[in-house]
Amino acid sequence: MSESRAFCPRCGDAVPERSASDANDPLRPGAEVELCDSCYFEDFDFVDAPDRIDVRVCSRCGAVHRGKRWVDVGAEDYTDIAIEEVSEALGVHVDVEDVAWQIDPEQVDQNTIRMHCYFTGVVRGTPVDEQVTVPVKIARQTCTRCGRIAGDYYASIVQIRAEDRTPTTEETERAEEIANRIVADMEETGDRNAFVTETSETPDGLNIKISTNKIGKKIANKMIEEFGGTVNDAETLVTEDEDGNEVYRVTFAVRLPPYTPGDVIDLEDDGGPVIVRSARGNLKGVRATTGERYEASYEEGNSPEARRLGTLEDAVETTVVTVEDDNAVQVLDPETYQAKTVARPDYFDPDAETVPVLKSRAGLHVLPDERDD
Repeated sequence: MSESRAFCPRCGDAVPERSASDANDPLRPGAEVELCDSCYFEDFDFVDAPDRIDVRVCSRCGAVHRGKRWVDVGAEDYTDIAIEEVSEALGVHVDVEDVAWQIDPEQVDQNTIRMHCYFTGVVRGTPVDEQVTVPVKIARQTCTRCGRIAGDYYASIVQIRAEDRTPTTEETERAEEIANRIVADMEETGDRNAFVTETSETPDGLNIKISTNKIGKKIANKMIEEFGGTVNDAETLVTEDEDGNEVYRVTFAVRLPPYTPGDVIDLEDDGGPVIVRSARGNLKGVRATTGERYEASYEEGNSPEARRLGTLEDAVETTVVTVEDDNAVQVLDPETYQAKTVARPDYFDPDAETVPVLKSRAGLHVLPDERDD
């Protein structure tokens, strides 16, 4: 009886019969025609490796260019980046089983890392191994973000101003903190377009140049949320992009309220001075004559008509002479040292020997002790 066998189409030697699963495997080369082991290994390439890999890195921030964008990697050196790039570029023949491999990097110079790659596996029951060396070249450039920062690029300006006054040091310092924190939060989400270009003080307040309109708006709104006031925006056409779209620069004008917490104001409504507690939304505070809560009407908002008499910091300590009744207390005038009867607010401590008072055009008033806040 004759035996039917397959023969190598290249040399004519008989080849072992393949299993049905191997014969139907579309990934195996020669699925239709099988070579003998000798001919197969003549053309067998265990590893497919590029002759060289170029890695673009930013010399300023260390970001790596991948695909069409720059990516922050946070690496102190680029050996791990080189290993990752080589690992992604290497290919192993689909017929190899039980593949094991390792990479041994060799730092040639500051911009060259030679990657020695070692592979082992099994093909057709035969152990195979191979070594390839792939040089990785580090090309140092400037990423888009660092280029914009170096060129003083900005898309919006946040102007911090105040109504009928100059913003306080606390307000301007807080504005800088808010801007830097929001930018840091955006950077943590992977937004490489987030940065503060410049912060500059002016006689009227503070200007903050921001990289995007979105972040500028976020900073302006956060200032209003924290201190109250209003914000208006105005667009200015500056250029056109490569697609012909108009590019606008936006100015966010933040106008803080005329009064700040701690101000003492006279509303001239016969209710007595008000100690401001908050200027967010409607102005809120307490009456210096009674200690009762005060809130401006919706129409008045955070800037009702008033005279500014001073602040809690302007108060001076004076002696309590006597408590006359529930509505009056006698204290020494801090200027004339004469005993004067003044209104007794709810926050007055009847056991106190001294109290802070403010003397102004509206008279002498007992103020809350800031140490008790």
